[in-house]
Amino acid sequence: MKKNIAVIFAGGSGKRMHAKDKPKQFLFVHGKPIIVHTIEIFNAHPEIDGIIVVCIEDWIPYMEELKYRYRLEKIAAIVPGGESGQLSIFNGLREAARIYGREGHTVLIHDGVRPMINANLITANLRSVEKTGSSVSSGPSNETVVLINDSGEVEEVVDRSRSRIAKAPQGFRLDEVLSIQERAISEGLTNMIDTCTLMHHYGKPLSIVECGTDNVKITTPEDFFMFRAVADARENDQLK
Repeated sequence: MKKNIAVIFAGGSGKRMHAKDKPKQFLFVHGKPIIVHTIEIFNAHPEIDGIIVVCIEDWIPYMEELKYRYRLEKIAAIVPGGESGQLSIFNGLREAARIYGREGHTVLIHDGVRPMINANLITANLRSVEKTGSSVSSGPSNETVVLINDSGEVEEVVDRSRSRIAKAPQGFRLDEVLSIQERAISEGLTNMIDTCTLMHHYGKPLSIVECGTDNVKITTPEDFFMFRAVADARENDQLK
């Protein structure tokens, strides 16, 4: 039976956040960690059947505690990350295949520190994978993008009307993305910046799912304060 599985990556140490004592995904906003805000959206979605969390190994016991404290009952497994983001995602995909089997399933790969998504975006990604085999949540570029050479000189100014920022979720058929990951690793390719970059490298077509500019990845203190402000406004019924 076909399953829709979320692989939520929470493996980074968050050095750019300058947090004092914990990785950024475990910083608290409105009484619960950022990672919980993110997982709750997938946990509540009626079409998500299971969640695999990829976590820093030393923090797995704490993540297990969060699973029970916040009733995140769709979490099927919590697995350790790898030496790179790509290898961490591979660990999550491999665990999804172990639990559910490889064939016939849709997987949505998402950043644990990207909590300002919503059910509609998850649904749109699922429909895109069903129709085309892939989905890349993407927002417009609000500034001009330039490509530079090794000397730091501008080689190309990209047409802003055609520029997009690749975000998450990114969705694929589980068997296909896992096969590409296995091929890449066997060829020594283990540090692709994200899964859509990896799939594009191997010539796989990618479909865009439009998302808003608010679907940010919380990487810096500024991102954290922005998310906290949005959460405050939503709690006070000022934003939808």
